[in-house]
Amino acid sequence: MFENLSYGDLGFGDELIAGTLLTLELAVVSLVVGIILGLITAAAKLSRNRIYKSLAQVYTEVVRGIPEMLVVLVVFFGASALLQTIAGWFDYDEYIEVNAFVAGVFALGLVFGAFSSEVFRGAFLAVPKGQIEAAKACGMSNWQVFRRIRLPQMWRFAIPGIGNLWMVLLKDTSLISIIALDELLRWSKVAAETTKEPFTFYIAAAIIYLLLTILSDIARNYFETRANRGVVNG
Repeated sequence: MFENLSYGDLGFGDELIAGTLLTLELAVVSLVVGIILGLITAAAKLSRNRIYKSLAQVYTEVVRGIPEMLVVLVVFFGASALLQTIAGWFDYDEYIEVNAFVAGVFALGLVFGAFSSEVFRGAFLAVPKGQIEAAKACGMSNWQVFRRIRLPQMWRFAIPGIGNLWMVLLKDTSLISIIALDELLRWSKVAAETTKEPFTFYIAAAIIYLLLTILSDIARNYFETRANRGVVNG
């Protein structure tokens, strides 16, 4: 059992480590993409422009209503089909396959952005209106109010929800194994099939995911405490 988990040619320990690092890389990049999409979507939902609000609502309803695995498959094969169509306009007939990492980041980013948009929208609305009105009374422009008042204050309310979504995102990276990206779950599956010891490697993967989520929860508590420094309750 432990020999199969060893590092080097005798075991799959190095592959599991490589898969874990790729899982973290995939999750972090997807987080960045998702936060950007979430902020844009939240801003659109809070906009007075009906077109922006409608587009944001359609995006969140569609993505949240489709299973994450299906989103991954649609993005991966849909992007390939789109690129193939565009290439056909230039008489290029070779099959074009989208990079699995890029497709995974975009798919997970879409999902995270859809869910985080509601967290950001609620966080923006939670910022006391009195502070915004006071900032405007001091002569600040709308951009200055957003940058100096709303955005810093918003993070204080958003961190708990974003932290929970991050842990969901971290576990959702396992879905990318379906498009043959060598992240943690895919290497666990390869090792299990090679050694005929599925219990060993799936338990190892479960422990690694558990450790990552525990560390993430510790980090979330740290950032939440830091964001609330100097805040007087009551």
